[in-house]
Amino acid sequence: MSRLDRFLLSVNWCSVWPNCTQVANQRGLSDHVPLVLTADDENWGPRPLRMLKCWADFPGYSQFVRDKLDSLNIEGWGGFVLKEKLKLIKSNLKEWHHRHSKNLEGKSNTVKERMSFLDTKAETSALLEEELTELHDLSMTLHSLERTKASMSWQQARLNWLKECDANTKFFNGVMSSRRCHNAI
Repeated sequence: MSRLDRFLLSVNWCSVWPNCTQVANQRGLSDHVPLVLTADDENWGPRPLRMLKCWADFPGYSQFVRDKLDSLNIEGWGGFVLKEKLKLIKSNLKEWHHRHSKNLEGKSNTVKERMSFLDTKAETSALLEEELTELHDLSMTLHSLERTKASMSWQQARLNWLKECDANTKFFNGVMSSRRCHNAI
């Protein structure tokens, strides 16, 4: 372990957090050792919940979460109550996610087929007012489905990037440098 792979702590800090420990994990492809500074004896475990940003775009999501959280009655201090509620709502959110985002590709194809049918019909005769309204609604639905698919893909790609970014540090640093240049412009 090099001198860079350490925490510097003051005596005052150690008196405030007397049970702190430093653990060096195994290094990966990087030449640095990942360090974990624990200042509490309690290990809260993994994060209880991962949320997809696109969930907020689904109608009824906020009300679903609010109803589920309100239905849970847990006693204790605020942080503990929140942790337990999120842990308990996790399985409900998984089911909700599968119900609302299941087969997005199939839903998208069904909407495209119906739009294609209406477009073909419009070439030979005038569409009725109801059909024009349906075509407009289908277009909005398709846009929403595609935006949701793109959001889910982007977030999954971002998670993969964060997990694997250190595998090619020269490439990673080049991308980060070019982003700083583009952001400065």
